[in-house]
Amino acid sequence: MKHQNFKLTTLCLLAVGVNQISFADTTNRQTLPLFQAKDISTLCDAKIEDVKKQLKTFEAKPITQSTAAGSVLAEWDAIFASFEDFYGPVGLYSNVYPDEAVRKAADDCEIKISHFQTDILQNPKLYQQFKKINPTDAVDIKFKQDILNDFEKKGIQLPVSKQKKVKAILDELAKIEQEYSRNVRENKTKLEFTAAELKGLPANYIENLKKNDKGNYLLSFEYPEYGPFMKLAESDEARKRYQIAFTRRGGEKNLLLLKQAIDLRYELARLMGKSSYADWVLENRMGENAEKVNQFLAEVYATVSPLEKKEVETLAEFKAKTLNIPVDQAKIERWSEGYWSEKLRKERYQIDQEKLREYFPTQAAQDWLFAISSHLYGIQFKPIKVETWQNEVEYYDVTDSKTGKLLGGLYIDKFPREGKYGHAAVWSVYGRSRLTDRKPISALVTNFDRKGLNSDELETFVHEFGHALHGLLSDTRYSSQAGTTVERDFVEAPSQMYEEWARRKETLSKVADYCKPACPRVDDALIEKLKAVNGYGRGLHYARQTLYAQYDMALHSTTALKAQPLELWKKMEGATALGYVPTTEFPGQFNHIMSGYQSSYYGYMWSEVIALDMLSAFGNDLNNTEVGQRYRQTILSQGSQKPAEKLVEEFLGRKPDNKAFFEEITGQRVK
Repeated sequence: MKHQNFKLTTLCLLAVGVNQISFADTTNRQTLPLFQAKDISTLCDAKIEDVKKQLKTFEAKPITQSTAAGSVLAEWDAIFASFEDFYGPVGLYSNVYPDEAVRKAADDCEIKISHFQTDILQNPKLYQQFKKINPTDAVDIKFKQDILNDFEKKGIQLPVSKQKKVKAILDELAKIEQEYSRNVRENKTKLEFTAAELKGLPANYIENLKKNDKGNYLLSFEYPEYGPFMKLAESDEARKRYQIAFTRRGGEKNLLLLKQAIDLRYELARLMGKSSYADWVLENRMGENAEKVNQFLAEVYATVSPLEKKEVETLAEFKAKTLNIPVDQAKIERWSEGYWSEKLRKERYQIDQEKLREYFPTQAAQDWLFAISSHLYGIQFKPIKVETWQNEVEYYDVTDSKTGKLLGGLYIDKFPREGKYGHAAVWSVYGRSRLTDRKPISALVTNFDRKGLNSDELETFVHEFGHALHGLLSDTRYSSQAGTTVERDFVEAPSQMYEEWARRKETLSKVADYCKPACPRVDDALIEKLKAVNGYGRGLHYARQTLYAQYDMALHSTTALKAQPLELWKKMEGATALGYVPTTEFPGQFNHIMSGYQSSYYGYMWSEVIALDMLSAFGNDLNNTEVGQRYRQTILSQGSQKPAEKLVEEFLGRKPDNKAFFEEITGQRVK
């Protein structure tokens, strides 16, 4: 999930003078403008100047204790909704636009915007305007506090000399983090493999690869190429070479950038009066502080570490039996874990992930996903022909089934291409405002196989669609509190809960209804196998997730200044069951901790605790529209108008607990 660091509002864009945003009179449809690289800088400067003028007027308003708080908050929100109209698509296009020049110009604009945002939140006159108002409405009280928190996160309460230092640090961090991400995203390296090294990979995979003049195959770092190779290529040496190169795709420069970021973040925390960057970040999160988060991670690690070791031993035994060699000669290396896990799944569970693509054709999977979401939440998806950034990108109006009212717009960019963001993510480009009837827009970006999905990819599709729905079904008073503006350690929960719809027969069996031409239908036998496969490897999976989170927390601890990122990683990964692979450089491409998830990676598992607890409300009926509507109203529509824990309590009728999560990671959850 992609998030914008600027928390006054979510992402958006208004192109002044070029490709104006279009509106349809009958639906008030709002779509995204397109840009030419040469125009972006001028448009960026013009929009910043426009917002500056609006803020000058706002800071001069005669606000007193008796001024209606709602009118002040509404005006502030409107200013930043118009700003969102500009920078939302800029943030999206820097990651997905086919023209590299546009991506670069969008990157440069984002830096300007980041600097400007800090200027806004260090303006004492603006801050004092909010200190004066006295809202009595619960939503307004929460919004006022959110705004004050945003100012205080930028050091408004500090002496001017320290504020300047904070601004300098934040400005430098914005550049460093962007450069780090760009180094990974824009890496065009192609690795050369012989036909023999591709043995084990399906014909349709090989057919899609390019060759060089020597007749060898060229593979990139895109997941549709890397993922299947690591699971299916028989050549151990080829997998090792590919994995090492993959972990090094950020380059040595990214290790230096990460170290610079860690040091600057530590300095920032100290200026803010905190002992560590993690404590500063977590202050307004569900996690609260580093101590509480580390306790949670330690509890998870204690649970999954023995499972991880057992699963590695099982793989070694399976490898030894398959190759007819002694177990002590059947070591499982990190680059071979995926390969031997896939072979074990096929033998033990008769599941071939590549074969599953026949069950889940990509278009059928999308049509099915629309259908189950429509049924559960009472919405419809209507394809509309609009101008997009690439000819395969699709756009849909999302409407309410009962009223026919337009709720928002959904863009879907499914297939890989050079220069495009390489994972799966959702950009909540426009946020909903009930006051102005502002419509939300979400952009779902994936890199799927054109022919079909395996079960893991289907879960990814459903997961990301959950993020899109969180934005699209938002019905908040202010756009600044719409959709995914919730706490970072809650934001993954709705999507993680939705993954269950990609695992049960009551929903999965319906994919075949949307296949053209016909495809096999998921039956009881396959569901049981998929359950077993989903349960297999949970020790390795959760141990790895815990390692990522603990590494993130360690980098941002009180001893951060002493940490060399790669050396710390070698030590921590080296202590795991699979160990550290010499010359790999995972920290140089760990994009999460340089794009909004720093001191927050734990949030994936923290959110899963909540997700599995919320799932209990559906019981044995995932198609229960009554629960679906209640969930839509109490969770998805609310955005961050209420604290996340309160939202969950209202939905469940009780405080959340972690019982279902620990049953899940130990294989005891009944499904």
